Amino acid sequence: MITNDHDRRKQISVRGIAQVENVSNIKKAFNRHLHFSIIKDRNVATDRDYYFALANTVRDHLVSRWIRTQQHYYDKDPKRVYYLSLEFYMGRTLSNTMMNLGIQATVDEALYQLGLDIEELQEIEEDAGLGNGGLGRLAACFLDSMATLGIPAYGYGLRYEYGIFKQLIRDGWQIEEPDDWLRFGNPWEKARPEYMLPVNFYGKVIKEE
Repeated sequence: MITNDHDRRKQISVRGIAQVENVSNIKKAFNRHLHFSIIKDRNVATDRDYYFALANTVRDHLVSRWIRTQQHYYDKDPKRVYYLSLEFYMGRTLSNTMMNLGIQATVDEALYQLGLDIEELQEIEEDAGLGNGGLGRLAACFLDSMATLGIPAYGYGLRYEYGIFKQLIRDGWQIEEPDDWLRFGNPWEKARPEYMLPVNFYGKVIKEE
C-alpha cells in the first residue's frame, strides 16, 4: 500500500514507458506522433510531417536513455566536463542517432511496412546551423568521444538562428543568403525558458509603462 506522496511519485518514471526497440513499437510510436504531435493524418500529411513524426519517435528512445543517465549522475554525483565552443558542427541528427542507438535497420523495416522510405525522410532534415568549420567539427568529435567513453559531459555554445550563410553563384558572382535552418522548427531541441538569463552588452534597458 502506497501511503505518501513521495512514494506515489516514484510511479512517474521513464522506466515504465514502452521503448521503440522493435518494429511494432516503432510503428505505434510513429502513428501516435503523426496524429497527436503533428496533428495530421495520412490524407494531409506531407513528407516533412512524416520526417517530424519519425524524428520524435527516435527522440523518444534517445530521451529515455538520457533521463536514465541523468538520474544515474544525480545518484553518483560524478565530476562533469563542460565544453564551451562558438561552433558545433553536428551535421544531421536523425541518421546519426539511429545508428548510435542501433535501431536503424528496425526503423527501416517499420517505415517499409508503413509504405515510407527512410532515405527520403532522412534527406528532409536540415544541417544544424551551429557551425561548419574545423572548430565546430573538433567540438562535435570531442562530445562524441566523451559519450563513447562514458564521461559525463555537456556542450555549451550559441544557437545561431540563421546559422552559416548559404553561398550561391549567380552569373559567376557569389551571392550570400541567410541559412534559415529553423524555419520549420527543430525536433531535436527543447526550449527551457525557466533557465533563461539576460546577457547585457553595455548600454541600458528602458521600460515604458
